[in-house]
Amino acid sequence: MSVSGEKIWLDGRFVDWADAKVHLLTHTLHYGLGVFEGIRCYTTDDGRSAVFRLSEHIRRLYDSAKINLLEIPFPRNEIEAATLDAMRLNHLKEGYMRPLVFIGDGEMGLNPGRNPVRVAIMAWAWGKYLGEESMVTGIRAKVSTFSRHYVNAKMTKGKTCGDYVNSILAKREALLDGYDEAIMLDTNGLVSEATGENIFVVRDGVLRTPPSHTVLDGITRHTICEIAADKGIRVSERPLTRDDLYIADEVFLTGTAAEVTPVREIDRRSVGEGRRGPVTKLLQEAFFDVVAGREPKYERWLTYL
Repeated sequence: MSVSGEKIWLDGRFVDWADAKVHLLTHTLHYGLGVFEGIRCYTTDDGRSAVFRLSEHIRRLYDSAKINLLEIPFPRNEIEAATLDAMRLNHLKEGYMRPLVFIGDGEMGLNPGRNPVRVAIMAWAWGKYLGEESMVTGIRAKVSTFSRHYVNAKMTKGKTCGDYVNSILAKREALLDGYDEAIMLDTNGLVSEATGENIFVVRDGVLRTPPSHTVLDGITRHTICEIAADKGIRVSERPLTRDDLYIADEVFLTGTAAEVTPVREIDRRSVGEGRRGPVTKLLQEAFFDVVAGREPKYERWLTYL
């Protein structure tokens, strides 16, 4: 899906979309050290627009920067305000926002030295990441031959640009093999996450997901855990093996882009009955109720434009 818009926030001011350019010697372009966030804005039932869990996303952006020894040269409240303004100035009722912190040009080599830390915020219209039909029918996934980064290979709490080379390789492998998505194991052979999503397994009514210290601590993941617990569904963070996926009653993925997407098949094995299961459907519908402003209990997660 091609992306376009009108304005991009770059280093403290909005510029025309086509004028948001960087030098070819931009350090992050060569070495991958940068951090980013993905944030969604939804149209609510009353016709307003609400950004979902804005403060949590911006907090994670600053956490990611700290992990990677990057000092963001703007206060958090200014980044939050600019993120909202990016939606407004691109005349979007709903869409996707991408704050990006990167190292500019200057010195080359692995040490960025005194190169400036720069910030951009983009916003565009973006539909269902894994396809509209997939939200009901589910997707086909394969266990990747590529291992996911583990805690001492690359710190997993940061949403770091270069980490996603690993995800790109796994994603392309899955697509070339005729699947929609890849599920990645960690270096111990345990289930980690998909290329850009956390993973959940339902077995005998219990919702299971890999421990948070081994995966990106997803904001949608946290949302689903809280909603599930509020609905009386037991949530268990525990290691999962590859064959746990094969014998699961249900499997689904969560993420800002993917939202709540069912998985109907893994490695040519049907998951459950080969379609979206009842727990997945319940939690998926509950999630969309929340972002549409239909659940006052979770109003604290919505920031209105």
